[in-house]
Amino acid sequence: MKKKIIGLVVVAIVAITLFLTLGGDKEPEVSYVTVPVEVGDIRTSVTATGTIEAVTSVTVGTQVSGIVSHLYVDYNSIVKKGQVIAELDKTNLMSELASARANLSSQQSNLAYQKANFNRQRQLYDKGLISADDFEKARLSYQQAEQQVLTSTQNVKKAETNLGYATITAPIDGIVISKSVEEGQTVAASFNTPELFKIAQDLTNMRVIANIDEADIGEVKEGERVTFTVDAFPDDTFSGTVTQVRLEATTESNVVTYEVVISAPNSDLKLKPGLTANVTIFTKEKNNIVTVPTKALKFTPNEKMLTEDQTIKDCKGEHKVWVLEENTFRAIPVQVGITNGMLTEITGGLKPGQKIITEFKMSGEEVVGGQNGNNNPFMPRPRNRQQQQQKK
Repeated sequence: MKKKIIGLVVVAIVAITLFLTLGGDKEPEVSYVTVPVEVGDIRTSVTATGTIEAVTSVTVGTQVSGIVSHLYVDYNSIVKKGQVIAELDKTNLMSELASARANLSSQQSNLAYQKANFNRQRQLYDKGLISADDFEKARLSYQQAEQQVLTSTQNVKKAETNLGYATITAPIDGIVISKSVEEGQTVAASFNTPELFKIAQDLTNMRVIANIDEADIGEVKEGERVTFTVDAFPDDTFSGTVTQVRLEATTESNVVTYEVVISAPNSDLKLKPGLTANVTIFTKEKNNIVTVPTKALKFTPNEKMLTEDQTIKDCKGEHKVWVLEENTFRAIPVQVGITNGMLTEITGGLKPGQKIITEFKMSGEEVVGGQNGNNNPFMPRPRNRQQQQQKK
């Protein structure tokens, strides 16, 4: 029984060896993939992410410290320019104004006295009844009184202005998108202006601030078409235009990016400030142009792949494509335009409908055809070509 099993194994091994050996001598089939020259569109694009924001938004603050006594607006409130939206407690400010006015009145009384005294001293000095020193002292007191009145007047104006600052008004027409205070809260304006509200002027006209990588920023220019999506409306595609390419670079984690401003019309008010936009900027676009697959420009007939009756007719030119006419591979010089990697524009040399070769195929497997291509050195060649070389 063991001998029979061993015999069967030996027979199987011999059969497999013979099959592989004889199969290796089978002549591989060589074919060529051709495609027609077509009229189509070519687009190249840059992708990025950005943030949606209002084109014009104003942060409303206060220049005086105090307690918020009244709030007249809330989130999403529609406001008009000049509308009162908040008030601070005015008790201290009104007291400061009253004090400034009282001080001004006192200084004005002193000025009247010093003026009258100066006039008397001048009359006495003209008659020689007082010394020049007394006359000059009277003049100095009068001038100082004038300056004190001017200072007090400015203090009154300052106090009136501060009292006016306690009434907060909307600087623009718009909608309140942020509120940072509540009634009864104390705000201090000692060093920085406290933020009370943020008002967006027009939410029907938004913009996207996109961060473009330094490798792509050279292709982005004003006026280029943009499409973008937001997670809030995944089935909608929004359109815009590049309106500004900012020159200031931002570096984060050794990645350099540039801000690009994109218009975002928002007539239906779907877009909201702060949404993240997935942006596609079309840096090159051409429609209804003659195109060919880019790999057709890289194809070159490989002499090792030809049969005995096939020949190659090359031509001069930086760019060329190949056609098969009967048994001749003929090169056609072409002029190229833009490319997106997959397709290349042909500006001269070809007409729509012409069939060109893009690649070789041998025994059903694709071969990167070309004399300078990275062909597999172990790839079998057509038998008739091998026989021809053996005859030589």
